[in-house]
Amino acid sequence: MKFKPRRSILILLIVILGAASLGYALELSLPTRAPLLSSTLTPSAQPTAQEVGSYDVMGISVDRATAAQLLQTEAGRIELAPENGAVAVTEDLINLGRDAFYRETFGNEYFFTDVLGAIDGPINLISVSKAILALKGQPTTNLQIVLDRDVTVGGREFPAGTVLNTGLDVPAGSLIPLGMQIHKQGAKIRVGLTCALCHASVDMASGQIVEGAPNADLDTGLLQAFGTNSAAMFRQTGVNPLTIPVGNRAYINAAGEVDHLPDPEALEAAVDAQFLAWPPGNFDSTPDNVNNPSQNPSSYTFQSYPYGWSGFSAVGWFHGLSTLNNNVHATNSDPTTGSYASQALLGMDKETYLGVILQNSANPLFRLPAGAKPSEFLQAHDPTPGTPAINEVIKMPGYPKGSPFMIDGFMANSPGFPVAAQINGMSAYQNTLAPPPQPTADETTLHRGAAVFEQANCAQCHSGRYFTNHDVIPIDEIKSQPSRAKALAKLPQIFVPPETYPSNVPVPLPPDPSIISVPMGITPEQSLRLAFAMDNAGGYKVQNLIGLYLSAPYLHDGGVAASREALQPDANGHYSVAKPEAMGMAGTLMQQIPADPEASLRVLLDRDLRAAAVAANRAHSDLQATHVDGSGHEYWVDQQAGYTPQEQTDLVQFLLSIDDAPLVLPASNQE
Repeated sequence: MKFKPRRSILILLIVILGAASLGYALELSLPTRAPLLSSTLTPSAQPTAQEVGSYDVMGISVDRATAAQLLQTEAGRIELAPENGAVAVTEDLINLGRDAFYRETFGNEYFFTDVLGAIDGPINLISVSKAILALKGQPTTNLQIVLDRDVTVGGREFPAGTVLNTGLDVPAGSLIPLGMQIHKQGAKIRVGLTCALCHASVDMASGQIVEGAPNADLDTGLLQAFGTNSAAMFRQTGVNPLTIPVGNRAYINAAGEVDHLPDPEALEAAVDAQFLAWPPGNFDSTPDNVNNPSQNPSSYTFQSYPYGWSGFSAVGWFHGLSTLNNNVHATNSDPTTGSYASQALLGMDKETYLGVILQNSANPLFRLPAGAKPSEFLQAHDPTPGTPAINEVIKMPGYPKGSPFMIDGFMANSPGFPVAAQINGMSAYQNTLAPPPQPTADETTLHRGAAVFEQANCAQCHSGRYFTNHDVIPIDEIKSQPSRAKALAKLPQIFVPPETYPSNVPVPLPPDPSIISVPMGITPEQSLRLAFAMDNAGGYKVQNLIGLYLSAPYLHDGGVAASREALQPDANGHYSVAKPEAMGMAGTLMQQIPADPEASLRVLLDRDLRAAAVAANRAHSDLQATHVDGSGHEYWVDQQAGYTPQEQTDLVQFLLSIDDAPLVLPASNQE
């Protein structure tokens, strides 16, 4: 968007320090460390079965007892050595990962602040601080910012007084939204983002943090659209800059010729319009330049491999979880990492790609001057000299090619930490997380629901203790929205066999570091081919069912939803639609109304209710622009399938009860 902000660090300080003068009894906190466990609901949760003392050897788990035996022999010590790709799961590693989950940005504050202009528009440090102070120390799951002037974003008018629903979570007593880091360098204040922004939430009843729960209403589309250079994230939308009329900014393209970049105002407006169409709780991490946002997943990750909506994170440390963590902090928070592959993936040469990102940067120091070659300009102003990206990354052995292990050829890694220490630490930490206990129906109801789960063959896919068979289901079978399933189809053309450096290699890398191969055999080849839509239409991974009561709405696009008031039962317990306008994503989060877990699960199971939700989604222009409809997963537990209303209700109650220590487990899911 185009906006000239009123900058004043003094005003910001007055707003922050003015809390005392306004009489707020606050215990103010800043994110200088990860939250104390006492400020979270984690102590009430049943820990997962991950063992301190176990090892991960490039995705193969070695339990503590086996590891202890192996360490008694020379051959065993070699097997569990870092040089062989082994990572020891220790308390120190988990603590490092927890700290990184909450505080590590890998330097993305430079991209978000200096390039994207995330805090240069109406959503800025002053407006955010005012909104937080207005809470008077109370928590919120939706920080509301009131516009103090008229603005136009993406062709939409936002008059002064408009309330922006950001979906940012603020714990009780905090002056900073969860997952946000503030960095001050001289007079310059920058804001960076961490994992906790999307993968932790606030419990309104207690004001405490629910670690690992998805932020279901975080409006990342709105937050980006209100930046002054959201066009820098064009790849996450369906806007192709090459289709935008050129402007006056000359640059040197990859052929060494003078060319002109797209008109920045026209490009910005087009990208903003597509960001504003994103549903809350969704983010697009695909590189295909198609508007395909998918739901923020939970971080209840133990035994839930492969990772990602399609299962694309499937090899390497922690069975692909470290790959997913890296993807968040490399490709997703610094699109300059994609410049080497822009020609293959987007048909856009590297210089044009970088020029589009940099031509309207918020900070003049990062703004491409006329006639410059973008890659040379970026190298000259890169806050991480020696790497081709803005974030703190290292080149993988196959760079500039990617691989199924490190998709863009980079690994997020801060100097001073050994190779992969931070992303592996986050994996080990996430694998400790479990949802807090959920007050459930009586045990008799749960046993009946578990029996229906068995009878309906739910355990065919949602099998085992963690309710997943780790498979990827072809789109022809799952029948969900097809666009997202093939979003990664172009990536294999830039892949080479995956390699990495051992986890004891220091960073910055030495001149000739050791290199080890990443085994591909831990995931079936067919699953990988479906994950990357290789010679097929793609597929979706089988999700686990842990913490469903925290993760509504449902399916990969979040289209399966209903509000608490949307459905009503008749005298026989059969539910029908009472309020069609409260169905689907269209009638819930698109209207700032939470999706009710119980009602939404009923929509998942009942074909008539689902039809109403899909119809509501397909009638909503923004949802159609973002390929969200809630279709597919046609495994019905309704009257037409031979189930009574009571059996459907029992199954819903059972599904809501699944935490990391379920009171009742179906026979086929017991280990």
